[in-house]
Amino acid sequence: MIHYKTNAEVELIRQSCIIVNDSIAHAASYIKPGISTMELNDIAEEYIRDHNAAPNFKNYHGFPFACCISVNDAVVHGFPTKDPLKEGDIVSIDCGALKNGYHGDSAYTFALGEISEEIKQLLRVTKDSLYLGIEKAIVGNRIGDISFAIQDYTERKHGYGVVRELVGHGLGKELHEDPQVPNYGKRGKGSKLKDGLVIAIEPMINLGAKEVYNDKDGWTIRTGDGKPAAHYEHTICVRKNKADILSSFSAIEAAEKANLNLCSDY
Repeated sequence: MIHYKTNAEVELIRQSCIIVNDSIAHAASYIKPGISTMELNDIAEEYIRDHNAAPNFKNYHGFPFACCISVNDAVVHGFPTKDPLKEGDIVSIDCGALKNGYHGDSAYTFALGEISEEIKQLLRVTKDSLYLGIEKAIVGNRIGDISFAIQDYTERKHGYGVVRELVGHGLGKELHEDPQVPNYGKRGKGSKLKDGLVIAIEPMINLGAKEVYNDKDGWTIRTGDGKPAAHYEHTICVRKNKADILSSFSAIEAAEKANLNLCSDY
């Protein structure tokens, strides 16, 4: 069942999303060679709790951490570890927050130090595809219009692998609500988009093939060919002429540029 949100509910979701994005930005300011993803997880969790919110990923269906932190060939749902990050790693931080009874969810991929032009393009194309999908999230369109826009740009125009097993989703009082929002599909198919629908759009794009597998920890999803993947996510509300983006990358991008250990020229 799809739950459409009132304007008041949308604003509460926006508050939670901003805490999420600010927590990711805060963690980004610490990224450097030698830091572990477990340390980044703890930094983000502390920020969320300090802002009177709860890390909603923690203990969700048994997931034991506040953040999914996925490195290189890990697509999503990465377990934070004590392994140190190194120059050339790409790191996706995906986390959520629950405040005032409503969830927020967002993700961003960072590049540590010098990376190849090939990887820069993967990050740029994946991030751009997110906004192409958001452009289609308007009243009267369908879920498939969002899905097609992402797939057409990433897979058909750039030859990347679009993960099939994992999708975006609705959210509100629950972290995952209907409808599902795949990153592949056909225009004009799927649920019709109506005003007040809040969804998380999250392209998960592989440099190589689309196939993935579940790592031995039971959570981390990795590319089947070992090539890197990128992941960006916004929570948005469907509106008549233009989607309202409830999350924001502004603080994250500022932290990315300010941290000299991170690559931001892609």
